[in-house]
Amino acid sequence: MAYVNAYQPPPPVKPAYGPHGPVPYDINVAFPLDFTQLESPRLKLTPFVPSIHAAKYHAAISDPAHFYRYYPFPGIEDPESYLLFMDSFVRQNTYSVLFAIIDKTTPDPDYPEWGGKLAGTIALLNYSPTNLSVEIGVLCILPEFQRTHVATHAVGTLLKYCFTMPSTSQSEFGLGLRRVHWYAHPDNEPSLRLAARMGLKREGTLRWAWVLPAGKVFGKTPRKNDMLAGPGRDTAIMAVSWEDWEDGASEIVTTQMARME
Repeated sequence: MAYVNAYQPPPPVKPAYGPHGPVPYDINVAFPLDFTQLESPRLKLTPFVPSIHAAKYHAAISDPAHFYRYYPFPGIEDPESYLLFMDSFVRQNTYSVLFAIIDKTTPDPDYPEWGGKLAGTIALLNYSPTNLSVEIGVLCILPEFQRTHVATHAVGTLLKYCFTMPSTSQSEFGLGLRRVHWYAHPDNEPSLRLAARMGLKREGTLRWAWVLPAGKVFGKTPRKNDMLAGPGRDTAIMAVSWEDWEDGASEIVTTQMARME
């Protein structure tokens, strides 16, 4: 016989860190981050460090099942499972990074060193240096800060950083990307409206893109005798390209951020 199949299943991957990780916490990022650029007059983005931010973040979520209702990931409603998942899904991927969103307009007397109050999370996911693209995801605005300036400024700050060219001769510089995309549950209207308001265009729908954990409410019923029990999920795709950015999307972002001052 001319071939064999010697495949063996790999052992289960264990998170490199426990729920909180060591101090200092290695964010493990393979692309440039300039945190002086990841800030607006109203908020700033800083690495999400579980030992610093996790307790405050989880304490602010009174109904995790509702808060994460559109997410396809299993078990993240539990704080420890959330941290283990984010370690494997984000931190161990050198082309992804999770940010804590700090609202500079709301002081936190418990953590004055933060320069504001923890308002949620946002991430850059699966940055591609070969295709000059990235996903904005894990946008979780804590209930106290929903329908405020926070989401607009967090997304706008990242979009500016992604599309600004990496020139040290400028006062502003960034990653110089060609494309930024956004994946959302098709029923998640607040997410889709936010992306559209920030200049992203709907590109289509990936049908049956996820098998959801059993018990998720916002899912599609699989076929009879399906191999897996969980419901299915489509994924809406929105994106903005460098042509869009230079042809008006940049001004849209600036206007939206000014409107939410």
